[in-house]
Amino acid sequence: MAKQGMKIKIGVMGSASGPTLRNPHAVALARRLGEEVARRGCILITGACPGLPDKAAEGARQCGGFVFGISPAFSRREHLEIYGSPIEQYDMILYSGMGLMERDIVNIRSSDAIAIVGGGVGSLNEFTVAYEERKPIGVLTGTGGLSNHIPEILSFLHRRNDPERLVYDDDPERLIDRLLALTARVTPPLRESDIGGEREAPTYTQVEKTRRRQRRVRDRVTQREENSGNGRSSRKHVGSRGSKRAPKKADVRQR
Repeated sequence: MAKQGMKIKIGVMGSASGPTLRNPHAVALARRLGEEVARRGCILITGACPGLPDKAAEGARQCGGFVFGISPAFSRREHLEIYGSPIEQYDMILYSGMGLMERDIVNIRSSDAIAIVGGGVGSLNEFTVAYEERKPIGVLTGTGGLSNHIPEILSFLHRRNDPERLVYDDDPERLIDRLLALTARVTPPLRESDIGGEREAPTYTQVEKTRRRQRRVRDRVTQREENSGNGRSSRKHVGSRGSKRAPKKADVRQR
């Protein structure tokens, strides 16, 4: 399924560890999720971590899909030896060197849509980034962890559980179909400023704005100084005229 000549990229975010990995039902659903991504000709993106996203990567790879991992590690060796993360299911891994939290942002921004399976605190971070950046999000319910609590989290935070941004389903096939339909309808933000980030502009435009602002400040300061100087001069002039003594009566008689 193409989007402007490119394959759609679906990021699968979820539990890398914890009790959901001991749930055979959640593991099977994660694998099926990856299979459905591959069957629709989409690229599957994960954080190149173990757990449920890796099971999705396994499912996609078995169906001939392309799997791209974004690792928090600086190198292949750090990825394997320090993070203990897998490489077997991946066609390509980017070693970001950014660590876990900053790597999450790259995961989200590299994906056209996000699918949540299971999930703990790290997945909650990925969900909130995706939500704030207005990514289409599909939640595979019944897989434990975060996936079972997103509506109440949004309600507690007074945020909209918007059906035009979020879809829920306990069946991987239906979820991916609904997520792709949602992706086709959603117009992604053009710039970071569209989601509340710092407004972007060419460097020369920013410099010119700063120079104009500085000139206005200098002009106001100069004007105040001139007005203040004129006021002192006027007071001094009035004071000098007022200091002349009126001639005494005796002086008038002498004249």
